[in-house]
Amino acid sequence: MTTSQHLRTIATTWTDLADALGTPTQTSWPPVTLRGYLTSLEQYDLEEATALRMLERDPSQIGARPIPISLRVHDTMRTIEAGLAECADAIAAVSQIEPIPFPGREWPADDRARRTARARADLADPRRWRFRGNTPPAPYTALWLLARVERRPGPFRTLTEAQHRHIGHVAREAVARIEAVLDLADGKRELGDGHRCACGGRIVVYGGAGATPCANCRRCGALWTEGGIIVAA
Repeated sequence: MTTSQHLRTIATTWTDLADALGTPTQTSWPPVTLRGYLTSLEQYDLEEATALRMLERDPSQIGARPIPISLRVHDTMRTIEAGLAECADAIAAVSQIEPIPFPGREWPADDRARRTARARADLADPRRWRFRGNTPPAPYTALWLLARVERRPGPFRTLTEAQHRHIGHVAREAVARIEAVLDLADGKRELGDGHRCACGGRIVVYGGAGATPCANCRRCGALWTEGGIIVAA
């Protein structure tokens, strides 16, 4: 995908991440072994649920108790938002044109009034990136960066190749995190020497994109799922 496509993906899939906050999610792909993969999923869900229950039962907490959420999804969303905001800060620092300065008292009254109105409008331009303490929502930042990549009108200089590459890298990383936590990407990995088939052949594990993990021996063709061998050589 292009940088523009990555940025649009961030903006359009953000509601899916928000919906997944209350949904158990898988650990990172690929697994070392199928059985170990399933065990790690069960252990992750157990540890996450235990931690949330401890928070809910803490007698030192006053008021409303926290709503159980997926900590992995929550951390992913915060990481993406912070990364995009940092990128936007850096891009705006070098590409955003400084606002029109306000006139001094030496300006004639009529000219000063017109100049003041222009300066105020330029300063309040909603297309400007605001350097702020609070991290803005990821969709807003992604669309702001998209406008810069696509050279939309506004008080900005044309991006350099290096700036384009920087935005592209941040956008790709964000989409990779989204695909991993929502299990959207296909996964494939050849296991190492410590996990060979009985025939000595190398094992390739497949999964992701919602598919049930399975493994296949390159030499004898044996096929495994979580339940065991379903096709033997």
